[in-house]
Amino acid sequence: MKASDNKATLSFSNGGQSVELPIYKGTLGPDVIDIRKLYAQTGMFTYDPGFMSTASCQSSITYIDGDKGELLYRGYPIEQLATNCDYLETCYLLLNGELPNTAEKEKFTRLVTNHTMVNEQMQFFLRGFRRDAHPMAIMTGLVGALSAFYHDSTDINNPEHRDIAAIRLIAKMPTLVAMAYKYNVGQPYIYPRNDLSYAGNFLHMMFATPCEEYKVSPVLERALDRIFILHADHEQNASTSTVRLCGSSGTNPFAAIAAGVACLWGPAHGGANEAALNMLYDIQKEGGVEKIGEFIKKVKDKNSNVKLMGFGHRVYKNYDPRAKLMQETCNEVLTELGLEKDPLFALAKQLEKIALEDEYFVSRKLYPNVDFYSGIVQRAIGIPVSLFTAVFALARTVGWIAQLNEMIGDPEYKIGRPRQLFEGSPKRDVKPISAR
Repeated sequence: MKASDNKATLSFSNGGQSVELPIYKGTLGPDVIDIRKLYAQTGMFTYDPGFMSTASCQSSITYIDGDKGELLYRGYPIEQLATNCDYLETCYLLLNGELPNTAEKEKFTRLVTNHTMVNEQMQFFLRGFRRDAHPMAIMTGLVGALSAFYHDSTDINNPEHRDIAAIRLIAKMPTLVAMAYKYNVGQPYIYPRNDLSYAGNFLHMMFATPCEEYKVSPVLERALDRIFILHADHEQNASTSTVRLCGSSGTNPFAAIAAGVACLWGPAHGGANEAALNMLYDIQKEGGVEKIGEFIKKVKDKNSNVKLMGFGHRVYKNYDPRAKLMQETCNEVLTELGLEKDPLFALAKQLEKIALEDEYFVSRKLYPNVDFYSGIVQRAIGIPVSLFTAVFALARTVGWIAQLNEMIGDPEYKIGRPRQLFEGSPKRDVKPISAR
C-alpha cells in the first residue's frame, strides 16, 4: 500500500476540528481514504450500506474496471486467459500470483488430479437429504462436512494446512457437484478418472453411467473449462466478502468456503444465471418469440414486477468482458450440438438483439452479462437449471481460497466487525409484567 503525498481533510459545518486522513494509491483504480482512526478522532462512524464506496481490504488478486468493462486476474486480461490458458493454469495463477511453466503446470495438475476422490462415507451423508433437495442445499452441507473428514488440513493459521485444503477443495468440488446431481436423478455415482482433464472429468462424472461408455466432447469440454475460468474470481463480491469475513474469525477453510457457497445461492448473486433461464422458460410458456414485445413492455413498466434477468451488472457499466467470451462459446456449443434452431435459444437470441438495439436498454447500459450466456451453454450441455449455481460455486472455489489465503497473510487483518447506525429505542427500564 503506497501512501499518497496528498491527505484528505474532513471538515465539519458545526465548527468542529478538522481531521486529516491519509490517502493511499493502488496500482490501478481509485485512491482510497484511510478512515481507520476516524472513530478515535471524531467519535463517528461512516455509513455505507452495501459497501459501494468502501474498500474492505487491500488485494493483489483481481481487478475490475466497471466503466471500461475490464477484468484482470493478477494483471492478466480475462480475454487472454480464457483464450490461451486452461482452468488449472488459471487456478495456479490465482493461488500463486504467476502463471505456471510447463513443469509447474504438470505438477499442479497431477496434484489436483490425485485428490479428486472423496471419502466413501460422504455417500452416506448424502443419503440424509431428500432426493428433491436443491443441489445448493446439498453443496452447503457437503462442503462444510469436508472438515469432518480431513482433520489434517483444518488449521487456517498453518500455511501447509491451507495449501492442502486448497488442493483438496479445488479437486473435490467437481466430484461433490456431480454426486449431488446423480443423487437428485437417482443414478449411481461415477468415480473420477485420472486420465481426463479437469472439465472432462466433471462431464464424465455428470453424464456417464455404468451401462455404456461416455465419450467427452472436446467442444463441450472446452466450453465448460471456459465457464470455470470466467467465474474463477471477481474481486470483493458478496460471497468472496463472506468467505473473508468468515475466515477472519479463524474458522477452518472448509467452513469458510461453505459460507461462500451459502452466500452464492442467492438469486441476486450466483443464482442469476438460473433466474435468466427461468425467465426464458416463462416467456416460452407465454408464447415464445411472438410474445417478446409484450414481455419487453412489462419490463419497461415501472408498475410491473417483471425484470429482465441476465442483463446489466452492478459493477460493469459497460459490456461485461466475460459475456463476449461466453457468447463465442455459446455459438460453438449450439453449433456442435445442432441446437441453433432450438426454440429457447432462438428466443434468447431475439431478446439479446432487442436489448442491444432498444434505446431504453442501451441508455441504461443493460447489456447481456455472463449469466445470460452461461445459462444457455449449461442447458445445452445438459446441466439442469437447478445445478447452475453449484457449477458456479465449483468454479469460484479457487478465487475464494486465494482471497482467504491473502487475508490470512495480511499483517493488518483483524476479525471483521462492521458498525451500525442504531435507530431503535433509547435506553428504558423493564416494567413488572402486571404494569405492561
